[in-house]
Amino acid sequence: MTEFRGVIPPVVVAEHEDGTFDAESYQRGLDRMIHAGVHGVFALGSSGEGAFATPSRREEILRATNEVVAGRVPVLAGVIDTQTDRVIEHVKQAEKIGVDGIVATAPFYALGGMPQVERHFRQVGAATDLPLFAYDIPVCVHVKLPPALLMRLGEDGVITGVKDSSGDDVSFRFLLQDNERAGHPLSLLTGHEVVVDGAYLGGADGSVPGLANVDPAGYVRQWNAYQAGDWETVRKEQDRLSDLMRIVMVPSSTTGFGAGVGAFKTALKVLGVFESNKMPEPVSVLLPEEEEGIAQVLRHVGLMD
Repeated sequence: MTEFRGVIPPVVVAEHEDGTFDAESYQRGLDRMIHAGVHGVFALGSSGEGAFATPSRREEILRATNEVVAGRVPVLAGVIDTQTDRVIEHVKQAEKIGVDGIVATAPFYALGGMPQVERHFRQVGAATDLPLFAYDIPVCVHVKLPPALLMRLGEDGVITGVKDSSGDDVSFRFLLQDNERAGHPLSLLTGHEVVVDGAYLGGADGSVPGLANVDPAGYVRQWNAYQAGDWETVRKEQDRLSDLMRIVMVPSSTTGFGAGVGAFKTALKVLGVFESNKMPEPVSVLLPEEEEGIAQVLRHVGLMD
């Protein structure tokens, strides 16, 4: 069984200025994270434009991910879509390409309550032998996955773990406690970049921070300190990473995904990892003055001379 724990970044997609996939920049980003010591990668998540990608772009990204990773770390693939049949089509594509696990959200657009959400996860789980992670991201799918539901799915063997991007640290702490009391059937990963230290203090199995595209070494140092019980280093790394996360507050020309993932891509461009900071249409690219503001933050936290 593949172990999913530690730092597993959701990989940001590199694009040329014309919008085509930039395989060379994407490889540089992946190699940089693996060389820093990350414990897995998550392709086609929210940071990886999984909800936007056409079937052909999905295949292009997944194949490139597998080719570059080459078995060095496990690969999770997002199978994010509105309803069950569409998700299962993505699952079959991911199986064919050869990933190590899949990540699915609750269904969205046609909302129908928790019984429908549970049925969705059970049908997706029944359609594959791959480990299935439930992705809790209510800001995008407008459904919060309750700890009781997640524990039921975990104890029944439907899901392997949870990627929590709910921003609800109280609910996640309850889930950590419930999971431990049940014998730890789930691998619980936080996607909340600025409070990873708190999640580790509660016993989380790892993190899935988009910011790790920019500073993978920092998150790996934090994980290693957590494993060693060095809580002072865990906190100090989090303080520095929290300062770095302020890059998402620099943009004023756009908001939401454009500001967040746009800041990650722009930071990677400034660092020489990506050729461009091109965003998927219709999201606008950050302005030159915003790029300079992000460079200032990178210098402040020690990522640039």
